Amino acid sequence: MNARILLPVDDSETTEKAVRGFLNNRTDFPDRVTLLHVLEDKLAYRMIPEAQIESIRERSRVVGQQLLERFSEQFKAAGFNPELRLETGDPVAVIKRIDAEEEVFLLVMARHRASEVSDVLFGSVTNAVMHKVKSPMLLF
Repeated sequence: MNARILLPVDDSETTEKAVRGFLNNRTDFPDRVTLLHVLEDKLAYRMIPEAQIESIRERSRVVGQQLLERFSEQFKAAGFNPELRLETGDPVAVIKRIDAEEEVFLLVMARHRASEVSDVLFGSVTNAVMHKVKSPMLLF
């Protein structure tokens, strides 16, 4: 079986909650875990001078990789050998593409404490992903 668990991460308390919840409740899951961080590239819309955009993008890649490595240590301590994946684009579209093209056994995400009404009005990556992927999801 080539299936893996996909766990998108960012620098939020919500991600910390999902990681803790998953690692604390680990039982019969596959050992293949992919930690995904998606860099949203919205710089062109912020009127940033072209000369600075690439520098900002490079810094974002470095910080994103550091974030993945930080979470990776927690997974290694729990006996996993996580794959680290850094992508650029819209997080919902990237997660949807990975789900459609690859063998995802389980997608693990967390929801903010906001209400479902807030999700509908203002959007949420988790809420959007729930309606666009075929893989089962584990929500914290």
